[in-house]
Amino acid sequence: MIYNHSYRFSVAPMMDWTDRHCRMFHRAFTKRALLYTEMVTADALLHGDLEYLIGFNPDEQPLALQLGGSDPIKLAQASKVGEDYGYSEINLNCGCPSDRVQSGAFGACLMAQPERVAECISAMQNAVDIPVTVKCRIGIDDDDPNERLFSFVNTVADAGCQVFIVHARKAWLKGLSPKENRDIPPLDYDLVVRLKKARPDLTISLNGGLVDMEASLDQLSCLDGVMLGRAAYHTPHILGQVDRLVFGETTPDVSEHQALATYRPYIKAQLEKGTHLHAITRHMMGLFNGKRGAKKWRRYLSENAPGAKGVEAISIVDEAAGFVAEE
Repeated sequence: MIYNHSYRFSVAPMMDWTDRHCRMFHRAFTKRALLYTEMVTADALLHGDLEYLIGFNPDEQPLALQLGGSDPIKLAQASKVGEDYGYSEINLNCGCPSDRVQSGAFGACLMAQPERVAECISAMQNAVDIPVTVKCRIGIDDDDPNERLFSFVNTVADAGCQVFIVHARKAWLKGLSPKENRDIPPLDYDLVVRLKKARPDLTISLNGGLVDMEASLDQLSCLDGVMLGRAAYHTPHILGQVDRLVFGETTPDVSEHQALATYRPYIKAQLEKGTHLHAITRHMMGLFNGKRGAKKWRRYLSENAPGAKGVEAISIVDEAAGFVAEE
């Protein structure tokens, strides 16, 4: 069951990457894909600067807020804050393997505590009217994924969760860095497909290792959705095909130069507010990957964007784009 068609394609929450500038950049390519924030801890949300932590442009919708935490009461309160702020979905992180997350006893650690996650999901759902979803791994450390994933999903689904985004790798909490956890544990797409077959009543989306639209469409033939992370970030032009290939829109694909033209007014508006250019362009380095002139684009931005601010700095983007011919 898919009660939000946006789950067909989403861009993963990525720490230090999917901030508001990155999300607006991705939105210049696709109107339909579901976007996610970076993970925000419930504690930070309840005690921090909300506009800084979770502020967003309405044009980013559909947009989900990813929360980190393991306290049902705090997560429920944070979920309500997110709903009141205008988010379309609240997602609970049960997959991040970083040391910081482990020290807080949440993220991937929660794979070993399905009953705790069920308590959190129940409390969060009782606090809001928008969907509450879970992003998880297939297991942790020495788990048998065939047992851990099914047990985890069944327990959390019994609490009312209907949508699971499954990163099809184990998380090794002992001995591997977060970066290594993105590549070393082997992918097991077949396990996620078996989960969908066993639980056809649930919305199951696949994350991990998907590099392009061809790979994504292959998985969409047997799963409800796909979530791309690094591929969407480093080669954002693939997002320009999403609305047509995934959602059946009849509008033409969005090219790199078209996306830049759409995004340019946002860049200018941010510069007028005092945002430093590099805070925006750091997410745009891969815009022209694979195109002649891409190296010059990256080099020009790398050399000129840091320290640049003020509306006049928009010329740096314009000049860099001039190195890549439109096709």
